[in-house]
Amino acid sequence: MQRDFLEAGGFGEMLGNDVSQLRRTIEPNRKLLSVWRKSGLQVIHTREGHRPDLTDLPLTKKNRGQSQICIGDIGPMGRILVRGEPGHDIIPELYPLLGESIIDKPGKGAFFATDLQAILQSRNIKQLVVTGVTTEVCVHTTVREANDRGYDCLVLEDCVGSYFPQYHQIGLEMIKAQGAIFGWVSHSTKLLDVLESSI
Repeated sequence: MQRDFLEAGGFGEMLGNDVSQLRRTIEPNRKLLSVWRKSGLQVIHTREGHRPDLTDLPLTKKNRGQSQICIGDIGPMGRILVRGEPGHDIIPELYPLLGESIIDKPGKGAFFATDLQAILQSRNIKQLVVTGVTTEVCVHTTVREANDRGYDCLVLEDCVGSYFPQYHQIGLEMIKAQGAIFGWVSHSTKLLDVLESSI
């Protein structure tokens, strides 16, 4: 989860969004990440961002929305959604440990134009627990991409969020519709109970 989306002064807030809607996911994610690491399970972080020369930024994405500021422009945390800039980085509360994989993705989904599938295959991972923001964009896209590639996905409703509560709810409903068409949805406390009992 990136500073540009969750912190005051970041790209999300500059677009007029209430970042508190996303910040509510930090504590459940922090708790989950702590227990997940103690359980010795694989952690893979993702960041949406682009090369400094923006060669991987389609004009359709750059010109989206009705904002006066675009990806690549200078913001309070450096160039917006550009790799290596402060705003592109993961928030301190969930910062990766040495050795944890970080996927830098130019799109909304974590599989598009990345080596995520190669990493998962090399580690024989077939089931994913997906957390992050936003529910209806990056989380949803990643879960759909994973489902198309044969991965089972579990989305933790308190560990994902949207600037728009109604989109959050609709996104979760779509994932679990028709017998979990894209994946399952649960609460982090249920998973934590299982993990903590096995440590």
